[in-house]
Amino acid sequence: MLRDEGDSRYFLQLENRRRNVFVTQLGEHREEEDKDVTYIPIINEAPSKILETDANTLQKTLVLKKEIEVDRVTAELIAKRQEFRERMEAVARRRAEFTKKQQDCRTQALKFDKFLKDTAVKRRCAVQKYQAEAKLNEMKEREINKLVAELEKLRVRQQKLQKKVEKYKVYEDFLLKITDKLPDNYLEYGEESLVRAIIRRHETLSTTNQSLIKNLIALSDDYEKGQHDLEALQREHDTRKLMLISELSELQIKSHRIQEKNKQLELNIRNNKGYLRYQSQELGSLWLAISNLAEQCYMLHYGRLQEMGLLSKLDMIQEYILEKMQIEQLATRTDGSRMLQSSPRSKTQHRKIGATKVKSQSQVPAGSGGIIQTPKNKLKVSV
Repeated sequence: MLRDEGDSRYFLQLENRRRNVFVTQLGEHREEEDKDVTYIPIINEAPSKILETDANTLQKTLVLKKEIEVDRVTAELIAKRQEFRERMEAVARRRAEFTKKQQDCRTQALKFDKFLKDTAVKRRCAVQKYQAEAKLNEMKEREINKLVAELEKLRVRQQKLQKKVEKYKVYEDFLLKITDKLPDNYLEYGEESLVRAIIRRHETLSTTNQSLIKNLIALSDDYEKGQHDLEALQREHDTRKLMLISELSELQIKSHRIQEKNKQLELNIRNNKGYLRYQSQELGSLWLAISNLAEQCYMLHYGRLQEMGLLSKLDMIQEYILEKMQIEQLATRTDGSRMLQSSPRSKTQHRKIGATKVKSQSQVPAGSGGIIQTPKNKLKVSV
C-alpha cells in the first residue's frame, strides 16, 4: 500500500527562525554579512508531488508508484465487491424473510377473515336462536298465565262445588235415611204413590234450578261484559282527559305568550305616544320660534304675514339675514377705508363704533325666542 500523500507526517516543516547574531557594532558591515549567508529553501509539498514534478525522477519510479496505486485501488475494489456481495446476500436473506413474513401475514389475515365470517355466522345463528327462544318463552309464559288463570277458575269452581256438596249433604243423608226405612218393594206401588209425587217434584225443582243457573250464568256474562265496557270507557275517558289537559296547558302557554306580547305592544305604544307628544311639542316650539323670527324679519313684498307658509317665512328670514350681512360687509368696507386714512387713535374709535353697530344690528328682541349670528352666517333657534 502507498502512503497517503496528504498525511502530515511526511511533510517537511521548518520554522522561520531568526538568526542568532551577536552584534558588536551598530549597523556596520551588516550588508557584507548578509552576502555570505546561504539560505535553505522551505519545502511544503508532498513527496509524491515532488517526485512527479522533479525532472530527475526516473520513469520506472513513477511506474512503480502508479502500480502501487493501482494495486491499492484494486484491493479496495475487491473489498468493496466482497462487501457489496455480502450486502446483496443479506438483502436476499432479508427479502426471503420478508416474503415469508408477508405470506404468514396473508395466511393469518385469511384465517382471521374466516374466523370473523364464522363468528358472524355463529352470531346470526345465536341471535336467531335467541329470538326464537324468546318468542317461545313468551308463548310459554302466556300459556302458563292462561293455565294459571284456568287453574284459579277451577279452584274457585271446586270450592263452590264443595260448598254445594256440603250444602246438599243434608238432603243426601235425609234421602239415604228414608231409603233405609222404606220397604224393599216400594217401587211396586202405583203411580199415585207419595214417592212418585216426591220424585216428580224433585225433577221439576231440578229443571227449574238448571234454568235459573243458566239465567245466572247469562247474567254474570252480561255483567262481566258490562264491566269490561265500563273499564274501556274509563280508560278512554282518562286518555281524553289527559289529551284535554295537555291541550289546555298548551293553550294557557299560548295565552301567556299573547298576554306578554300585548303588554310589550302596549308599552311600545305608550313609548311611541310619549315620543310623538315630545316631537309635537318640539315642532310647536319650533313653529312658534319661526313665527316670532318672521315677525321680526318681516318684509313687505312677501305679502301678509298671516297668509304666509312655513317655507315662505324661512325664505323671508334668509333674505333678511343676507341683506343684513351685505349691509354689514359694506359697513366694514367703509370703516376699513376710513381707518386707513385716519390716525391710530381714530382707528380704535372707529373699531369700537363699528362693533357697537354690528352688535345692535345682529341682536333680536327678547320676545322672539331666537338668536341670529350674522358674522358666521348661521341661524340658531333655541326654545
